[in-house]
Amino acid sequence: MKRLRFMLCVAVLVTMSFVGCGKASNDMNDAKQDATSNENQVAESDNEKPEEEESLNVRVASLKGPTSLGMLQMMNAAKEGKLSNQYEFNIVQAADEIVTKVVKGEIDVALVPANVASVLYQKTEKKVEVIDINTLGVLYVVEHGDSIQSVKDLAGKTICMTGKGQVPEYALSYILGKHEMSMEDVTVEFKSEPAEVISFLETKEDAVGIIPMPFASAATMKDSSLRLALNLTDEWNKVDDTSTLITGVTIARKEFVEQHQKAIDRFLEEHVKSVEYVNANVEEAAAWAEESDIVKAPVAMNAIPYCNLVAISGDEMKTKLSGYLQTLFDANPQSVGGTLPDEGFYYESTTK
Repeated sequence: MKRLRFMLCVAVLVTMSFVGCGKASNDMNDAKQDATSNENQVAESDNEKPEEEESLNVRVASLKGPTSLGMLQMMNAAKEGKLSNQYEFNIVQAADEIVTKVVKGEIDVALVPANVASVLYQKTEKKVEVIDINTLGVLYVVEHGDSIQSVKDLAGKTICMTGKGQVPEYALSYILGKHEMSMEDVTVEFKSEPAEVISFLETKEDAVGIIPMPFASAATMKDSSLRLALNLTDEWNKVDDTSTLITGVTIARKEFVEQHQKAIDRFLEEHVKSVEYVNANVEEAAAWAEESDIVKAPVAMNAIPYCNLVAISGDEMKTKLSGYLQTLFDANPQSVGGTLPDEGFYYESTTK
């Protein structure tokens, strides 16, 4: 699959090359694919459309990758008319398509890379707000064998990865720094596509790869001697108890938010239920992923448990996201639009 190119027509933007889906399949998450009939019934009950609420059409855009997976149950429930709002879902290949539609007012809600949201906030003169975090980090250290048990074990290794001068590089540098290491303690081979990283690992068995989901699953499927050694989101959390590694956030046009706050709050409630359902019912969600042309069912079934799908809003969202953006800013101010977003960037629900 082609890499997602997140290109803004304004200013320099650091893209997130690990947002996307490709071919993946492995045997590591059989236990995580179980779903219960009780959860099915609860989700159906939770999504009964309240007759007394006014139904509003909300135009939603998301990327063809992990950031869309958390909405699968929501998309299915919307088709059946079970949600409070009416939704028009638009899943696209690249972030610049979403950015253009948001700027033109053609999209009300959009799921985008976290740093893209910050850049867009600056370049639209604060005309968007972030309403939740939808996906945490999806980067994994992959190796042959079992020599990598901790971040310290990366010292002296050749690491092949995508994202030179982008979020993956900044994330690795930040985590190494927290372990009193630097990029000089490793040898990094940068590639332009995850598939190139996988090919590199085939030729150098002593090399280590940093690969986003679901490409990491594809690698372990193709070569059974490869294993997921470290989850960089977990490693970030071990050294930072305020922020976290974030892939995607959900933004909304500020004008839409001001005019339809109840609709936004309903979206947030429905998004939480959808993410919980997808994480608990992987096999069913995987089938929906294929129906929605996001990714093939076997790929989704293996990738979902490792994609860190969430729906975090409110104060927790602000704390985690602001800390994450600060880390990117410290690495390269232009990665977040040249300056950190102010308080107006973070949406506060009207139903606290």
